[in-house]
Amino acid sequence: MEVILTESKRQLLSNVLYYIFFIAMCLIVFIPVLLVVFGSLKTNAELGATSPFSLPSNFLHFENFVKAVGEGHILLGLRNTLVLVVVSMAGNALLGTMTAFVLNRFDFKLKKMVLLLFMVSMIIPTYTTEIARFQLIHSLGLYNTLGAPLLIYVGTDIMQIYIYIQFLEKISAQLDESAMMDGASYFRIFRSIIFPLLLPATATLGILKSVTIMNDIYVQNLYMPKKELATLPTALMAFVGQRSSDLVALCAGIILVLLPSMLFYIVFQRYIFRGLMDGAIKG
Repeated sequence: MEVILTESKRQLLSNVLYYIFFIAMCLIVFIPVLLVVFGSLKTNAELGATSPFSLPSNFLHFENFVKAVGEGHILLGLRNTLVLVVVSMAGNALLGTMTAFVLNRFDFKLKKMVLLLFMVSMIIPTYTTEIARFQLIHSLGLYNTLGAPLLIYVGTDIMQIYIYIQFLEKISAQLDESAMMDGASYFRIFRSIIFPLLLPATATLGILKSVTIMNDIYVQNLYMPKKELATLPTALMAFVGQRSSDLVALCAGIILVLLPSMLFYIVFQRYIFRGLMDGAIKG
């Protein structure tokens, strides 16, 4: 009886610790967002005179959002961001699937070396190679154009290769052999068999890539400082100056920038987890 009570107490303690940890994580994630929402509905005077945790005096104060759209050029940023997302997703999916197809289906001398290079590229911090990358982008004449971040985003990485290869492991090589017996080339096999069967993984990686691009301010601000090329993240810099900042308009802009990526992730999150699980399980 004592053993049973002890086990039940351990289970109860485990559940309590689990819920405490879960609640703490929720607070860590949502409290900063809630403070930004409060700030977006206040005036600058009210923001400076009250606590960040205090409620706005008027929940219908939407002038900050109008200012964020007008002076922050949010719509222009949305257009440029959509161009980056769509083109990067298409190019990234094509290069990623082709690379994984070659590494999975073909044997050649430098195969292990190629995989090793992908691994090394993930280990080396990006900032240590930034000078060389910046010089390369500038020498190609892509600086201050949409082509600069597109060239960076289109490149594939080891996570994509790993997920695609896991999916390819579940696609029987007999399909390739049957198609070759019917006269299909490797390009036809990839286009008609491999690429369509990799669509679940492509959707998962495309969603993750899109959210990353919509939240990336470093690459977009470094390579596209021109105002006409502002994106959703870089548009927020219009409200931040060296001597003064419009914090309430900045809060409103953050909410507007946060909404597309948040809604995008919420709508497609089941495809993300399903694609990752399908790629992790061999069957």
